[in-house]
Amino acid sequence: MASRYRTLDRDQLAVLVPELLLCGQLIDRSGMAWCIGSLGREAMAQVAVEEWAAASPIYTRRMQRALRFEGIDVVTIFKGLQLDIGAPPQFMDFRYTVHDRWHGEFSLSHCGALMDVEPLGEAYVRSMCHDIEDPTFDATAAATNPRARIRPIHRPPRTPADRHPHCAWTVTIEESWPPAVLSEGCRELQGSRAATVPLDPIDPHEAGLPDYSGPLLSDLDFTAFSRSALVRIADEVVLQMQLLSLGFVRALRRRLPQREVERVATKQLVGIAGVAGERLHRALGLPTSASGALRLLELHPLLNPAGYVEVSTLDGQLSVRPSPAHQDDGWLWRCGPASTAPLQAIVRSVDPRLDVEVAGAPNRWSLRVVEGGSATPECDEVAVTRLSTGSRFTFEKRTGLPIVAI
Repeated sequence: MASRYRTLDRDQLAVLVPELLLCGQLIDRSGMAWCIGSLGREAMAQVAVEEWAAASPIYTRRMQRALRFEGIDVVTIFKGLQLDIGAPPQFMDFRYTVHDRWHGEFSLSHCGALMDVEPLGEAYVRSMCHDIEDPTFDATAAATNPRARIRPIHRPPRTPADRHPHCAWTVTIEESWPPAVLSEGCRELQGSRAATVPLDPIDPHEAGLPDYSGPLLSDLDFTAFSRSALVRIADEVVLQMQLLSLGFVRALRRRLPQREVERVATKQLVGIAGVAGERLHRALGLPTSASGALRLLELHPLLNPAGYVEVSTLDGQLSVRPSPAHQDDGWLWRCGPASTAPLQAIVRSVDPRLDVEVAGAPNRWSLRVVEGGSATPECDEVAVTRLSTGSRFTFEKRTGLPIVAI
């Protein structure tokens, strides 16, 4: 099935991709607040480690193959980070230095995640910047080379309190080091439909870059990519979100009864559905109407990528069919006739007076956007996610310069 992002032009896609990367990072801003409520801070950190260690090696390799920059060196690691929902451009402002193929450094000129967590106190900063970052950075690097290690030069808690850059790390690949082993969660997730779903190929003859096989750039200018490359990147990024959510649910199931797993996972989805809907609606300039909300649903990460989530739209009605996402027990199972809150969060990000009418079976249903009488107050899940500085972050135009070894 052709990607639904093919309905956008090249300029729209260049705006969409960084927005999707940022929305992917905000998934944890949505989910972890409810995870803390059920499990506490320390267990929340372990859930985060497990979900990212499960998902990131899979989607990192997928992006490398799609954009033809597979390799075993630090440049390959850095390129992967630039297209990772864990490191959305500018919000997580990675600055890279390459010494040679096996040695490099990066620093964060701005860490939006730190800006979100610092007000909560030192314990939460240590959970994120130590307990979570150490194993997850290595898991991501190991997707490129299992003998790669990422180690801190300095990191928060910041001393002094305004220290800049926010953190700095070395990346080293040493042949004598024992290879890293994929996590149990990653091995399980490799069997998911999300891990192997085929996506639209890139047309090498279109105007613009068809891949990222050229030099490492300081900043990616998405306007330089071809239209079909941007479509593929967008589909891979929303698949990253789907994989991360599967990793999150798996980690919850190891700790909570099923009823509580569903409660927390649904709250995660509602929160990110609303904030992502608001950002995408604004970025793409969609109409503030029922038709605009329906168009937003078609493009929303919840209902993408095509082929993983089977969706069609006809005569103002959106229809969902049995999909690989259902087989994975992914996001799609947490919305439908019996669970309309995620879908309501999306349409109400367009206009709080909008609502949805959903009918059918749990895995085969149809939806219409309807206009209500009065505005509905924002739900708690969206309000919690909106506390992140990422919900109101603004991208700036940058020029990407080649990074050469020094």
